[in-house]
Amino acid sequence: MTKAVMSALIRPLVEPRLPDWVEPMWFMTKEQALEMAPEAEIGWFDLNEKEPMIEIAHAAANLKWLNSIYAGLDFLPLDVLQERGVTVTNGVGINAITIAEYVVMLMLAHAKGYREVVRAQERREWLLDSPGKRELAGERVLLLGLGAIGSLIKTRLEAFDMKVIPVRRSGGEGALRPGEWREKLGEFDWVILAVPSTDETRHMIGEIELAAMRPNAVLVNIARGDVVKQEDLVAALEAKKIEAALLDVTDPEPLPEGHPLWSLDNAQVTMHLSGRAQTKMFQRSADRFIDNLERWNRGEPVSPKMDLAAGY
Repeated sequence: MTKAVMSALIRPLVEPRLPDWVEPMWFMTKEQALEMAPEAEIGWFDLNEKEPMIEIAHAAANLKWLNSIYAGLDFLPLDVLQERGVTVTNGVGINAITIAEYVVMLMLAHAKGYREVVRAQERREWLLDSPGKRELAGERVLLLGLGAIGSLIKTRLEAFDMKVIPVRRSGGEGALRPGEWREKLGEFDWVILAVPSTDETRHMIGEIELAAMRPNAVLVNIARGDVVKQEDLVAALEAKKIEAALLDVTDPEPLPEGHPLWSLDNAQVTMHLSGRAQTKMFQRSADRFIDNLERWNRGEPVSPKMDLAAGY
């Protein structure tokens, strides 16, 4: 029997479908997980806080496969897991549909001034003109990140007749390579960040990049807060060097109460809710885990498998 230590929150979706070679061990608390972790060959250690997950990962000395519903696991001791030869599958793509839809919503809401429409309704004021007159059709988008989320963003924006230029390592087919996009920033109306958080992407958007953007440019970040140098973004927004920033993620999270991003009219903060705006996350993750269990038992590759050296 292979011992699998898993959160009891996922139990109703997983337990009836477990194969007979798996011995499940369910935890409700961090303390229970820490007690069970040394026995785990398969672990699904998801909790709401990062620090306990780090502790549990260290304690799981016999772990062979770690699964998670979270896409970003860069906070875990990936070097330790790599040294132990642990296979890690994450939640990449689980929330891709809802995040791509969220990006479209944010862009349309900004283009049409919808925030002002909602405020007018709250005031019971009948507007005589639209507060937003921008059309998405015909505008150019620089898309940094063409993974599961970025690919869905691209097809949805193209349906609005937008010209989407992705950045990918291989280039080709109208794409830019990683070393080419900065010199072309001034050609785009929208810049969308959909990259993983790594040493390479940290602060990839800062003062120089913001200064190179068009005055009507809108920055959309649904990646991680630290891919933008936040103090530089605040300065650019305050000086109106770019038109706006639509931020589902910030650095830090939660954003402190007195932070200027809360009060800037040209910033929208949506509290890292894009991936939560749906009800299918747990079901999709459970389905993927059960499929991967069968592959694992047959000695076949599981997916999506993290590159522990790269951090995503």
